[in-house]
Amino acid sequence: MTDPLFLSKSAFAARIGRTPSYITWLKGNNRLVLSPDGKMVDVLATEALILETADPSKAAVAARHQQDRIQRDVYSQLSPLVEPTNTAAPQQPIAVGAKGHDFQKARAMREHNLAQLAEIELHKAQGSLVARDAVELGAYNAGRHLRDQLFGLLPQLSHKVAAMTDPWDIEKHLAATLRKSLEEAERMSSSDLERAMTTS
Repeated sequence: MTDPLFLSKSAFAARIGRTPSYITWLKGNNRLVLSPDGKMVDVLATEALILETADPSKAAVAARHQQDRIQRDVYSQLSPLVEPTNTAAPQQPIAVGAKGHDFQKARAMREHNLAQLAEIELHKAQGSLVARDAVELGAYNAGRHLRDQLFGLLPQLSHKVAAMTDPWDIEKHLAATLRKSLEEAERMSSSDLERAMTTS
């Protein structure tokens, strides 16, 4: 196991070829590992964390900037006789660690969720999708209205049925009354549900 290496924030910024403001940005984004006293940067742990949490889609850009820094800081210090053989950005393999797939998975999930939201909005605009609360309220009101209407029939039916003696007449009278009541309830429930859905 390698012993930890600690540097000041400015020395660490110089080591990785960045400005001190970048180190502040790393700290604000929880990508800077500090010593136990919080005054020094744990170099190896911070470099590993930066690699782990890097955006893989920006690897080519990071490689190009790194090559530019090498060109500026190293090759410019060499004698004019030594020319860099290749100034193109080297292809760097993207680290695939335990957290290497997290960014891609999160991005794929975000895109999937955005597509689902767009589909929901499309269905709402087409009128094939309504708010659940409105439907539940309309269904509850329809059920309550039907219950009240059926219980309201009992006083009317009881007097007429009590005077009847023929079972066939009783059955016909009950069937006709219930059918009429259910048809009224259906008309009222349909209009209530339609109103509830269009005003949501």
